[in-house]
Amino acid sequence: MSNEMLEKGRKIRTEVLGAERVKRALDDADDFNRDFQEFMTEYCWGRSWGRTGLERKQRSLLNLGMLAALNRGPEFKLHFRAAIGNGLTLDELKDALIQIGVYCGIPASVEAHNLASEALKEMKAEGITPT
Repeated sequence: MSNEMLEKGRKIRTEVLGAERVKRALDDADDFNRDFQEFMTEYCWGRSWGRTGLERKQRSLLNLGMLAALNRGPEFKLHFRAAIGNGLTLDELKDALIQIGVYCGIPASVEAHNLASEALKEMKAEGITPT
């Protein structure tokens, strides 16, 4: 594995998802899943998120649409929070979830709205107030 891309990926992953999440996933990985966590950090975060053609806001919107379409609830919720950290406003996110309903179906949008509401309640409890 490329140490440069792994470190780049770790930096981006930490900036987007937070140090605690990365520590849990990467630093606390066990012998079984450590290789996968490093692979994902290098390729998903270093080689994909590390590219310069899209801004993080755009990547977040893409992720939310794909994760909703694929019915990947926990990842959707994680990336919903990350989207706020990447600068998406609540109005932009509301419109994105409606767009998800049109193109992925109402059940996907219902699930996305429920997960988004959970994430917003958690953020409020943590003293984070998205705009």
